[in-house]
Amino acid sequence: MKRRLSALLAALLLTASMPIVSLAQEPAPAAEAGKAPGAAPESGRGAEAAEAGSAGTEHATPHYPLKKPPHMSWSFAGPFGHWDLGQLQRGLKIYKEVCSACHSMNLVSFRNLTALGYSDAQVRALAAEYQVTDPAPNAQGEMFQRPGIPADRLPAPFPNPEAAAAALGGAHPPDLSLIAKARAVERGFPYFVFDIFTQYAEGGPDYIHGLLTGYGQTPPEHTTIAPGTHYNPYFISGPALAMAQPLTDGQVTFDDGAPQTVDQYARDVAAFLMWAAEPHLVARKATGFVVMIFLIGFAVMLYLVKKRIWAATPH
Repeated sequence: MKRRLSALLAALLLTASMPIVSLAQEPAPAAEAGKAPGAAPESGRGAEAAEAGSAGTEHATPHYPLKKPPHMSWSFAGPFGHWDLGQLQRGLKIYKEVCSACHSMNLVSFRNLTALGYSDAQVRALAAEYQVTDPAPNAQGEMFQRPGIPADRLPAPFPNPEAAAAALGGAHPPDLSLIAKARAVERGFPYFVFDIFTQYAEGGPDYIHGLLTGYGQTPPEHTTIAPGTHYNPYFISGPALAMAQPLTDGQVTFDDGAPQTVDQYARDVAAFLMWAAEPHLVARKATGFVVMIFLIGFAVMLYLVKKRIWAATPH
């Protein structure tokens, strides 16, 4: 038995040493002209250089947006917030003159604009500036165009999403009716804890403002920008987007003396889009504040009643 184990161990040792012996007996390659003996061939040196380069340029997976939008100050923020009607009217003007060329607002009617401080006559005049397709056919069974009325929705620049994508190089611009509620960057811990008490709901406007003012920056090293796209570190889905910079200084004229800058344009249109997404935001916050005060008072009253009822009962 011992002899069999010794023979088996010797065979295993011989088999394990065979590759080492063969490698040791392998002849060395001939030295190339002008190179020292034992120098690595070009293919080997290229592989080593590539490995060294990849090790030096290795980066972690980026998380978008590359920059979080700055926290802005809004009139409608907090439990005592209110709408700045002048700002909302300027934002509507920016949408009409700039954004409406590509983006729709299919959920906003002309009659809703009375909440921005416009009279019924002004809303009717604004709606009449547009030609809309009547939802019902005429007596001949044909669809027809007519001037808009307050009950109509804001007209879209394209008849359908496919037409919009075909006209804009394959990119379909999103509808802006709810964009201020649909786009927001997570604030993370511990900010979301404080947001419960501050009633923070301005993530969408912050993001819109950051996106509109984030153009024109130099992409970081090793960031690939696809042809036909534009770098923007605040874009939530990647390093670049198909939409070119939409706003420039002096592009829209204000009648109330507000600054005609990209930053002001971005603030105003972001506030307008927040109103469009949640027109009852201010009323909701005011109601919630009153309810919280009532619940606190009711809890105090219940505690005092409990103390009164059980005061004579021994514990």
